[in-house]
Amino acid sequence: MNQNSQGVQQLLAAERRASDKVAEARKRKARRLKQAKDEAQSEIDKYRHEKESAFRAYEASHMGSRDDVQKRIEADTQRQILEVNQLVAKNKDEVIKGLLGLVYDIEAHVHKNLKIATGA
Repeated sequence: MNQNSQGVQQLLAAERRASDKVAEARKRKARRLKQAKDEAQSEIDKYRHEKESAFRAYEASHMGSRDDVQKRIEADTQRQILEVNQLVAKNKDEVIKGLLGLVYDIEAHVHKNLKIATGA
């Protein structure tokens, strides 16, 4: 019976060692997965940074910087405002004369639907 007890004890000890090994293997696997995830995230960040840099360089070479675009828009706006002001100054007197002419030169007409009663 002692031999049976000793065999059971050996089996239990072997089972504990096996479960310890399995637990350690799971921990190693979890560490490797975490490390792989961190490396993948690092590569993603590096790739994103490279693509953003390439896009900024492309944008700067084809469109100019944002400040340049803003300055061009402001210059174009100022030019258009100047053109409109010049057109207003050029045509202002003529438009005012036309409007005043329409207001002052009123011709009285009898409306075509008005029936004039004749008293005979």
